[in-house]
Amino acid sequence: MNKLKQVLSESFQICIGILLASIGLKAFLLPNGFLDGGATGIAILISQLFELNISIVLLIVSIPFLLIGWNTLNKKIVLKSFLSITALAIFIHFENFTSVTNDKLLISIFGGLFLGAGIGITIKNGAVLDGSEILGIFINKRFGISIGKVILLFNIVLFSITAFLLSIEVSMYSILTFLITAKVIDLMIEGFEDYVGLMIVSEKPNEIETGLIKEIGVGITIYKGSKGFGQRGQKVHDEIIHTVINRIDINRTYRLIEQLDEKAFIIEFDINNVKGGILKKYLST
Repeated sequence: MNKLKQVLSESFQICIGILLASIGLKAFLLPNGFLDGGATGIAILISQLFELNISIVLLIVSIPFLLIGWNTLNKKIVLKSFLSITALAIFIHFENFTSVTNDKLLISIFGGLFLGAGIGITIKNGAVLDGSEILGIFINKRFGISIGKVILLFNIVLFSITAFLLSIEVSMYSILTFLITAKVIDLMIEGFEDYVGLMIVSEKPNEIETGLIKEIGVGITIYKGSKGFGQRGQKVHDEIIHTVINRIDINRTYRLIEQLDEKAFIIEFDINNVKGGILKKYLST
């Protein structure tokens, strides 16, 4: 029963993602001749140059990427991606949205917002709407080149061709759309809450632990460290405090630590994802 609920939930969210992506394409980008990056951008470029149906071109362009993914990714992901891309093509074909605005900047911004939100929701539920991600994973596994670099190089080539075949202006606005789309995808996948991790080494660990729990309202993990050497000389062992906080609280946390131990050693690092614990529901202060 739980598995059925999960499947239904994922399917519903993918449908929402497809709807948002199709709005971004049909109501903003396509009527005004703007491109996005990746396989979608290739499909738009080909459909504009040869006056072909974008829905058919999108399916044809996506097939090579899906075939690559068949031997690279989980088969379930490839099948879900194929169904999602097919559904997107159908949505685009039958939707009858009129262009919302003629302002080129608004077209780039809101086209990227809708498209990025749709792609992000779809990725979060185990499918992709653009084959360039699959290509990135394939090349990463074969040659060790990072996925981000592959996608960046892919789009540099695409936008260069766009500038040559269409116009530099269209290429520039399309780059803006791509950047907005990429950022919104990150937000949809990682969430709007921005967390950072802290590792703290102090001679007053108990006071800092109490302050983090009672004043900041976050959970902590204590590690045992040994044989460290720093400005205070050699240490036999220390308690290392590890915690994750919302970036909103970062200045308040630093002030608290400085009040308790101004010589505390602090390492701050980015957190891509957090789940469980007391991050979503802070401790009562």
